[in-house]
Amino acid sequence: MTAKISKAVFPVAGLGTRFLPVTKANPKEMLPIVDKPLIQYAAEEAVAAGITQLIFVTSSSKHAIENHFDSNFELEAKLTEAGKNEWLEIVRNILPAGVSCAYVRQHNPLGLGHAVLCAKEIVGNEPFAVLLADDLISGGKGNKNCLRQMVEVYSQVKSSVLAVQPVTLSETEKYGIVGMVNPDLELGDYAKTTTIVEKPKSENAPSRFASIGRYILTPRIFYFLENTNKGAIGEIQLTDGIDKLLEEQDVYSYRFHGKRYDCGSKFGYLEATIEYGIQHPEIGERFTKYLQGLKIIDG
Repeated sequence: MTAKISKAVFPVAGLGTRFLPVTKANPKEMLPIVDKPLIQYAAEEAVAAGITQLIFVTSSSKHAIENHFDSNFELEAKLTEAGKNEWLEIVRNILPAGVSCAYVRQHNPLGLGHAVLCAKEIVGNEPFAVLLADDLISGGKGNKNCLRQMVEVYSQVKSSVLAVQPVTLSETEKYGIVGMVNPDLELGDYAKTTTIVEKPKSENAPSRFASIGRYILTPRIFYFLENTNKGAIGEIQLTDGIDKLLEEQDVYSYRFHGKRYDCGSKFGYLEATIEYGIQHPEIGERFTKYLQGLKIIDG
């Protein structure tokens, strides 16, 4: 399996219940971190990693995501008329030339594995990436973001790659936890995965490493998702499909360089908002002084 990774799937059909009531009418993926929505950060990460087709698995309430990546002729006309060329360039260049978007509906909320399966016909018979916008990842190694690092690992191993990070034992019940040949990965290391278990209790966890929202998968995953039984809550889990994939193909766990913010939680979202605000080129200095004045951070 040596094909270039050119397609990325974004499962964005979730209800966002942890952020109600704001997500009653607005997709959680459109929540802003300073001045860009979460989904744009994920899309930019994919494009910077060489992805040229973005596949969004949506639901009937996610029109805002489609609109965000589409042209807005009325807005552009008004900005042109007002001579606001800087803002005009921003809205025109949400995505660079040569990058296309495709949308497919997940009609029933049957889990992450089912959402990925919905993209099967568009992905076709080639390896692809999966990005969860809830997981905002900053930094990297040099100019290589998390997905770019994973693409380079894939080019070496020619197998599926999972982004992993260490978690505390008290957190294992929140994640898919991997077992590996080498259970003590350092930053930038990868190892063959031996198992992946969905949300195990700490005493049953195969390691301290959790799979987070970045994947590179071979198309064989679709077969196993199609033949995976729904779990106790009636969902098709991506982790179950990956665990079956392990019976036929190698899967590698990669400890990436970068910082992950769990923006599916209120605390993680606020953490990202503050840290991205401090780093923002337009308002970062002023915002930092404001926080210093509140004695929230050291001067």
